[in-house]
Amino acid sequence: LMAKLETKASRQLDLLLTMIHLLQESDKDSIAQKVLLKKSNSTISILQSLVKKGVLEVFDERVDRQVFQGGELLQPLILNHGQQQAFLEVNDAFADDKVVLLHGVTSSGKTEIYIHLLQEAISKGKQALYLVPEIALTTQVINRLQKHFGQQLLVYHSRFNDQERVEVWNKVLDYQYHQESKGQLIIGARSAVFLPFSQLDLIIIDEEHDSSYKQTDPSPRYNARDSGVMLGSMMKANVLLGSATPSLESYYNALAKKYAMVTLEKRFGEMIMPEVTLVDVRDALKRKLMHSHFSSKLLEMMKAALEGGEQVILFQNRRGFAPVLECKNCSWVPHCINCDVSLTLHKQHDQLRCHYCGYSIPPPSSCNACGSNDLRMKGFGTEKVEEELQAFFPEARIARLDHDTAKSKRGFHKLMVDFENGDIDVLVGTQMVTKGLDFEKVSLVGILNADQLLNYPDFRAHERSFQLMEQVSGRAGRKKIPGKVVVQTYNPSNIILQYVLHHDYKGFYNHELVDRNKFDYPPYYRLIECTVKHKDAEEVERASKLLAAELREVFGKRVLGPTQPTIARIRNYYLRQILIKLERKLSVNQVKQRLQKALDFYQKESVNKSVILQVDVDPQ
Repeated sequence: LMAKLETKASRQLDLLLTMIHLLQESDKDSIAQKVLLKKSNSTISILQSLVKKGVLEVFDERVDRQVFQGGELLQPLILNHGQQQAFLEVNDAFADDKVVLLHGVTSSGKTEIYIHLLQEAISKGKQALYLVPEIALTTQVINRLQKHFGQQLLVYHSRFNDQERVEVWNKVLDYQYHQESKGQLIIGARSAVFLPFSQLDLIIIDEEHDSSYKQTDPSPRYNARDSGVMLGSMMKANVLLGSATPSLESYYNALAKKYAMVTLEKRFGEMIMPEVTLVDVRDALKRKLMHSHFSSKLLEMMKAALEGGEQVILFQNRRGFAPVLECKNCSWVPHCINCDVSLTLHKQHDQLRCHYCGYSIPPPSSCNACGSNDLRMKGFGTEKVEEELQAFFPEARIARLDHDTAKSKRGFHKLMVDFENGDIDVLVGTQMVTKGLDFEKVSLVGILNADQLLNYPDFRAHERSFQLMEQVSGRAGRKKIPGKVVVQTYNPSNIILQYVLHHDYKGFYNHELVDRNKFDYPPYYRLIECTVKHKDAEEVERASKLLAAELREVFGKRVLGPTQPTIARIRNYYLRQILIKLERKLSVNQVKQRLQKALDFYQKESVNKSVILQVDVDPQ
C-alpha cells in the first residue's frame, strides 16, 4: 500500500513539475489540459487529485480556431491611375444601387480594388462577404487579406468540420449584438451566402464566371453568383462581380444596362499580356517534333525558363495517369460496373478508378475478352505528365495539383506555399491552376491539349474553353518577367483559339452570341433541366416520356427530349434528361406555377413513385 501511495505521489509530482516547466517556457499563467497530460505522460485521475488538493485549478476558456498570427497590419497599396478610376466608377454605380461587373484583364489589380472597397465597408461598422469559386483559391486570398484585416477576417467553406463551421456561423450571428471585429469580414466558397448576416454592406464575387459557383448535386441546386446578387438585393448591400473573362450572361446584363460595367484594360505595373504561341500537333507529329505529349517548342521554352530560375505551369484538364486502358487485339476497355464510363488508370495507387462513383479495381494483366496481354494506355492525365516530365527534366522539382493531391486542407496549402516560395519549379494541374492564383516567378504556361476542352458536347464548351485557356494564360508574366503561353492543338485555325491568341474577349463574346441567339440558349433564353433517374432502364424510359408529354401540354415546343445524357448511367441509376427553353420575357412566377402543376400531376401517378426526379434551373 505504501509503495502505491509513493508511486501516486511521484506521478503527481512529475505532473506538477511538467506544469511549472511549461509555464516558464510559454510565459503564460495557464496550460491546456490536453497538452499537460500529453507532455507529462499522465492521466486525468492524477490531475484531478491535484485539483482536489487545491494545488491546481481547472477552468474553461473559449479559444478561437481561426487566429491571425501575423504582425502589424498593412495599409492598402496606393491605387494607380487605372485602378483609382475604376474604384471611383464602382462607387458611383453603388450610389445608383447598381450591381457592378468589374471586367479587368488578368493581373490588372482587381484584388487591390477589392481591398479598398472592403476597407470602406468595414470602417462603417458593416459586414462584408468575399466569395471565391474554389477552396483552392481561398488559401492564397486568405494570406493576402489577413495582412490587411487580421482578426477581422473569418473563413468559411466545406473543408471545415461541423465544429469549425458552427463557430463561424455563431460569430457572424453575434455581430449584430456585440459589434465585435470577428464576424465582420467573411471569405468563403459558395455556401458562405447562407451565413446569418445582419449588417451586410458589400458582397464581392470574385471570378464570377466560374462554374464551381453552381451546386448541382446534392440539393439545394443553386448558383452562388446569382444567389449573391439576390442576397445583396434583399439586404440592400452593394454587389461587385469581378472577372477577366465574365460569363456571357453577366456581360450581356452589363451591356443591357442591367448591371454597371467597369473595365481595367491594362495589367498592373504596365506589364504586357503574355505572348501566346499555337503549336500544330498534327504537323509536329509529321515532322517528328513531338516527344511523347510535349512539342519540341514547349520543351525548349521550358528548358529556357528553368535555366533562368523561373517557374512553369502545365495545364491538362484530366487527372489520373491514362483515361483509357485498351486491348490492342479486340479493343476491350475496362468499364465501371456502376456507371457507363471507362475506368481511369491511377498509377500511383495501382488502381483503375471511376471518377463518378469511386469504384476501383487493380489493373488487369490481360484482356478479359480475348486473353491478350497487349493492353495499351490511351490518352494522358496529370499523373502521366508529371512522371514523363521527370525524364525530360531530372533536376527539376515537379509537383501536381489536382483532386488527388489536394484532398486535404494541409496538402493543398503546402503545395501553394512551396510553389510560392520557389520550392517547386514545374506545377502540373487540372483547372485548379486556372483559379486566379498569383505567382511572381511564373514565366511560362503550357496548355497540353486544347482540343479536349473545345470538343466537349455542351453548348457552353467554347465559353468554358476560352475562359480556362485565358485564365491559365493569365498566370504567366504577372510581375517583372514577361509571360509566354504555348497552346498545343490539332486545329490551330479554330476561331476560339484565335481569340485566345489575341486575348480578344469582346471578339469571342460577339461570335458566341450569334450561336446562342440562333439556337435559343442563354443569355437570350433560360433553361430548366429535368433529370429522371431509376435503376431500371425500361422504367426510366417510360417515366421520362410520360413527364415530357405532361410538360409539352404546358410549354409546347419549348420542351426538348427526353434524351440520354453524355453518361447515361451513374451509380447504377439510368438517366434521361428533358430540357425546357424559356424566353426571358416570360413571367417567372407563372412559369413556376405551371411547372409545379405539371410536376405534381406527374408525381401523383403511383407508377412514378419509385422514379427520382431532379429539377435544375439554369443548369451549368
